[in-house]
Amino acid sequence: MTVLAFVVALSIIVAVHEYGHYIVGRWSGIHADVFSLGFGPVLFQRTDKRGTVWQIAALPFGGYVKFKGDSNAASGKDSETMEGLPPDEARHTMHGAPLWARTATVAAGPAFNFIMSIAVFALVFMGRGEVSEPLTIGDLAPVPTEHALQEGDVIVSIGGIDVPAFDDTEAFSDFAETIPEQPVLDYVVRRDGALAEVDGPYPYPAIVRQLAPQSAAFNSGMKVGDVIVGVDGDPVFAFSQLKEVVEGSDGRTLALDVWRDGDVLSLELAPRRVDEPQAEGGFRTEWRIGIAGGLFFDPATEATGVLTALGSAVAQTWSIIQSSLSGLYHMVTGAISSCNLSGPIGIAETSGAMASQGLESFIWFIAVLSTAVGLLNLFPVPVLDGGHLVFYAYEAVAGKPPSDRALRILMSAGLALILSLMVFALTNDLFCP
Repeated sequence: MTVLAFVVALSIIVAVHEYGHYIVGRWSGIHADVFSLGFGPVLFQRTDKRGTVWQIAALPFGGYVKFKGDSNAASGKDSETMEGLPPDEARHTMHGAPLWARTATVAAGPAFNFIMSIAVFALVFMGRGEVSEPLTIGDLAPVPTEHALQEGDVIVSIGGIDVPAFDDTEAFSDFAETIPEQPVLDYVVRRDGALAEVDGPYPYPAIVRQLAPQSAAFNSGMKVGDVIVGVDGDPVFAFSQLKEVVEGSDGRTLALDVWRDGDVLSLELAPRRVDEPQAEGGFRTEWRIGIAGGLFFDPATEATGVLTALGSAVAQTWSIIQSSLSGLYHMVTGAISSCNLSGPIGIAETSGAMASQGLESFIWFIAVLSTAVGLLNLFPVPVLDGGHLVFYAYEAVAGKPPSDRALRILMSAGLALILSLMVFALTNDLFCP
């Protein structure tokens, strides 16, 4: 499952990236000789009416578009072929096309990755919907505390505290912090047009709403929907109680009592140090087991508008870019561990872990990875798209491209740098805790 999930995720992202190069190149008048998904021996190929060979190769770890006039998959110049072409034919090569056409074609790969991420995030946000006002119970998650709450109940107050508007983030956060920490609370709800008072559990139990891939909780066998009811023999009914114990554990092994479908399981795990990005910038190191909590019910939702979803999707994509650049900077400066950089094994394991948590989680991960791939390709390293864009910027300023010899040296240096980075990341996969 891990291998399949990794291949599917990478193939989708690479196909979108390379199609961006291909289609913008075609619109710009540059002919593509080969569009390949994968490397190595060809498993399948066909030639379209424009003369482009579309193929699937045996090694599904990338792909490329080989344009006319290219000597290799990295768009190196085939000098011998280019010298023999008349001007009208050279115009349809990657090296004889106008500067604007080459720039647009190269930039299109990362751009399509970002566009894909935004589209996927927007569809997910639209599928989830927005929380209805006033706060209304949708699906109720199974919890170990008996209660009389029902789907469709409109929550008026909890523990004597009135419920504010859910979309007022600050007010709702203050409300959540002032709810009395008791295992059973009084709920006032509006049901069938009348007010009713019923008992209910603490609204934020130690329930597993999300599992971080390859975290201590994930590796212990914990599942989404589990409710932690005890730590080291002490009862737990609130997520904040669990959080306090984990953060103060200093990494020692914890014995957890986990409620699952009416049974209580015993699990042991050791919290791990995690470098977490902060809203104000920078990172903070905390002890974490790798779960996210939430309400014990899913709030009822209403449809999300397209523009609202797109705005949230753009913000999500930009947030990933910012946190990625910040993480890289802090790794280089030594502020956080270089183990935060994952290689192919780590990415494959994460792919499988996200796929195991459901289709939405896997699709979300593909969108996150697509943003990361688009960003990586914009780095100004020869061989990558960003390196080519730097060459084109030099050409725009100097009035001529770098010499073929300089390009060969820079491309070789860029390839060596990328291979070194891959080896370093692979080392992290094998030896980092």
